Amino acid sequence: MTVLAACGSQGGGSAADAKTVTLVSHDSFNASKSVLAAFEKQSGYKVRVLKGGDAGKAVNQAILSKDNPQGDVFFGIDNTLLSRGLKAGLFTPYRAKGLDSVPAALQLDKAGHRVTPLDYGDTCVNYDRAYFDRHKLAPPKTFDDLLKPQYKGLLVTENSATSSPGLAFQLGTIATHGEKGWQDYWKKLKANGVEVVDGWEQAYNERFSGSAAGRDKGDKPLVVSYASSPPVEVLGKKPAPKQAPTGVATGTCFRQIEFGGLLKGARNEKGGKELLDFLLSRKFQEDMPLQMFVNPARKDATVPELFTKYGATIDKPATLAPETITENREQWIKQWSSLVLK
Repeated sequence: MTVLAACGSQGGGSAADAKTVTLVSHDSFNASKSVLAAFEKQSGYKVRVLKGGDAGKAVNQAILSKDNPQGDVFFGIDNTLLSRGLKAGLFTPYRAKGLDSVPAALQLDKAGHRVTPLDYGDTCVNYDRAYFDRHKLAPPKTFDDLLKPQYKGLLVTENSATSSPGLAFQLGTIATHGEKGWQDYWKKLKANGVEVVDGWEQAYNERFSGSAAGRDKGDKPLVVSYASSPPVEVLGKKPAPKQAPTGVATGTCFRQIEFGGLLKGARNEKGGKELLDFLLSRKFQEDMPLQMFVNPARKDATVPELFTKYGATIDKPATLAPETITENREQWIKQWSSLVLK
């Protein structure tokens, strides 16, 4: 991530603050230097980016600091965590420019405009093609496949309590097995040797043998990541391979929608509104696929061929109604923690 740092102090109300707009996000936020520079030139603001770990940790920190917010805009709260942020009163309502170009299905706070949908993607198990080729083993396709003895000890996932993709994976198992069956599923998955780590960066870049970063040190050929992760492994390779070195178990996917919002109590509310407008602009939206490997929220944004050619399209991802997640999330996380972490 290229962070265009603020030049002045963070003292409240200073002239430097008025020229700086601060974006708070998770570790996976990324954007092209030229794209952020275009916003700076257009608006006159310097952009400061503060990263706070995985999405779950970043949201928790934003809630803990809500009376003295770390910045002006928060990027990266998704549909699995949205009600937590709304209940805490994190955001000031604002209707971002360009919202008419976002499908209604992504606008989960359409009445209040407290958050703006910025991207979506599907959390899915990814697999290391080379491992399965070497072992002459077919990769798993579904949640139930992960319980089979041939996949014992091969999967790494993220902690539901601290990680957005980890929670999404848990919700996918609940959507598939129901409120009465998901705990039994996780008992079996634990017995089959699933490994749990704190967040996506550790799971994908350190433990997963199929990633460029983890290829020499990771020993898990299955990881909870995204349907759009395979293009990451192809980016910049010449000549371009026929297929990505990683694949997607398409029957293990759960749909995530990411939002941005103007933080309540923002020191630079005017700059925050302009930044939120920019995050929904076509310029930024068309930069997202090959920077954060997510689908842009705008339906008129052009998606690069590399993203569509090597990523998996999930026609029927597992889903849960937002109100169902709201009513049960905290209880489900506690139950999951008791089952899996103890």
